[in-house]
Amino acid sequence: MRTTITCLVGLLAWATAVMAAEPRPLAIGFAQDTLANDWRLAQAEGLKAALAGQSGVTLTITDGHGETARQIRDIEDLVYAKVDVLVASPRDGAAMTPVLSRAYRSGIPVVLLTRRISTDDYTSFIAPDDAAIARRAARYMAAQLKGEGRILMLQGVPTATTAIARTEAFLEELKQHPGVQVSAVKPANYLRADAIRAVEEAVREGVPFDAIYAQSDSMAAGARIALRKAGRDPARLIIVGIDYIAEAREAIRRGEQTASFTYPTCAAEAARVVLAIGRGEKVPKRVVVESIMVTRDNVEQVAPIF
Repeated sequence: MRTTITCLVGLLAWATAVMAAEPRPLAIGFAQDTLANDWRLAQAEGLKAALAGQSGVTLTITDGHGETARQIRDIEDLVYAKVDVLVASPRDGAAMTPVLSRAYRSGIPVVLLTRRISTDDYTSFIAPDDAAIARRAARYMAAQLKGEGRILMLQGVPTATTAIARTEAFLEELKQHPGVQVSAVKPANYLRADAIRAVEEAVREGVPFDAIYAQSDSMAAGARIALRKAGRDPARLIIVGIDYIAEAREAIRRGEQTASFTYPTCAAEAARVVLAIGRGEKVPKRVVVESIMVTRDNVEQVAPIF
């Protein structure tokens, strides 16, 4: 009898040890704004790569196709599927607050990747400091223009908190440089094709500009295409972008882009946060990822984000 009890105790101890050693299954859902944008695609692929090989972890990535309503529906579907952690990069921070807030209040950890919502109903927000980047860009451009000039602003998705911060902080900083004005703000949705159309439209309308502040390097690339079509040499303008993709590095090397700011996809940081959540650990409410300004002075020392 004593031998039987001893065996049972040993068996229970072994089973407990095995269960403790095996990671708990973790279902992660990532509601992405769009996969048609190369930066957004790189973000999704980066998260997939960072989680690859993690035992028991599954990742579902949805594509909102650049439509707020569709991204909201994707989030609702992921919640219905009972994901353990919900990751999202909201196209419209205000419009998507209710659905993400409901998910968070229902007990699902919500990780916001580079874009915020209107409340604090989320577990962690991971991104570089968009306002700080915009202020530094404004100061740099004012200095490059020697305190006098006009800037065409190519804005990202107007409803995204990244674009809102990059616009408002830039305009606020320019108040310190009264000789430098923004002659027009043209939404181009972080897309090359939209930037081409926006710059063509500005040229048609006769908008004066000595510089272009593109809130992404994809838009800066589209601007260069439109400038060449209009017979203007990009190298004769001050052009500043954000992201620092390989295309921007080459443009800076050629002298056709003046500067860029690194804007990591934050995929690696997101993977660390969601895995920590899966282990039941407390995670920071805000994770600030470093951004570096890149010019011809350091372009050879700073690797592009992709």
